Amino acid sequence: MKKLIIILSLFVCLFAQAKEYTVKEIPMVHLQDRTRYVSNPDGILSPSSVATMDSILYALEQKTGIQTLVVAVTGIEGGDCFDFAYRLGKEMGVGQKERDNGLVILLSTDERCVQFATGYGLEGVLPDAICKRIQSRYMVEHLGKDDWDAGMVAGIRAVNGYLDGSMENIGGEEEEDDTAILYLLAFIFGCVIFSCLIVAIFGNQCPKCKKRHALQRVSSHEISRKHGVITSEVTYLCKYCGHRHVTKEQSSDPNFRGPRSGGGTVFMGGGGFGSGGGGFSGGSFGGGSFGGGGAGSRF
Repeated sequence: MKKLIIILSLFVCLFAQAKEYTVKEIPMVHLQDRTRYVSNPDGILSPSSVATMDSILYALEQKTGIQTLVVAVTGIEGGDCFDFAYRLGKEMGVGQKERDNGLVILLSTDERCVQFATGYGLEGVLPDAICKRIQSRYMVEHLGKDDWDAGMVAGIRAVNGYLDGSMENIGGEEEEDDTAILYLLAFIFGCVIFSCLIVAIFGNQCPKCKKRHALQRVSSHEISRKHGVITSEVTYLCKYCGHRHVTKEQSSDPNFRGPRSGGGTVFMGGGGFGSGGGGFSGGSFGGGSFGGGGAGSRF
């Protein structure tokens, strides 16, 4: 009898480990309790760690309006962590509608992956590079040792600290990047000034008679308008020899407003948690949209 019980127990354990969740099978704890954000159906995370993360994410939504869904499971259908996290955010509508400020953090122990997926409106605020940096700096080492609690709590604290501005050192390496960018911009600016001087000295020269300041602009028509750049075909006429010179020139489009995700503005204010003044009634996600923002790491 004991052997039978042991065999059955092993079978149950193996079955539980083989569980692969679909997106629709993930329990949405936030819909039952607006103060909960961590879905932990397999008990991978301890109750105390879940409570800590729920508290942090509740405060984050109160302060910034950003809605977060954290999911920790043994396995996912298809094994693609990016696709699964993206579909979770999209199908569950994580984030406020029109602001698209949702964040999904997925941990799959069988796939050995942690994945961040950001809504359209959060891509500029929490860029891919910062997502990756948080994972590599605060999470991967712990997760690689199967210390799920330490890795996830550290990651949530870092995300919260970056988004509410209390942990500025996460982006510290960017300061070095910014210095390099400044040097690059200074070099480019110098090249532009040098080019302008060359044009001032030798520019407007007729390619046929070689006389300077000879070309006069007589016509121009637009060829294309793409990604904020207008390309035009411009015709010049030499006032000395009558040579007609045609060239293509580019200028910026004053009406271009950039891609949808370029704003990156965080809404400061309350989030839509559902109704009810006292107690902890069910919440709701706001219907946010997701693109391809975020980052993932293996451990």
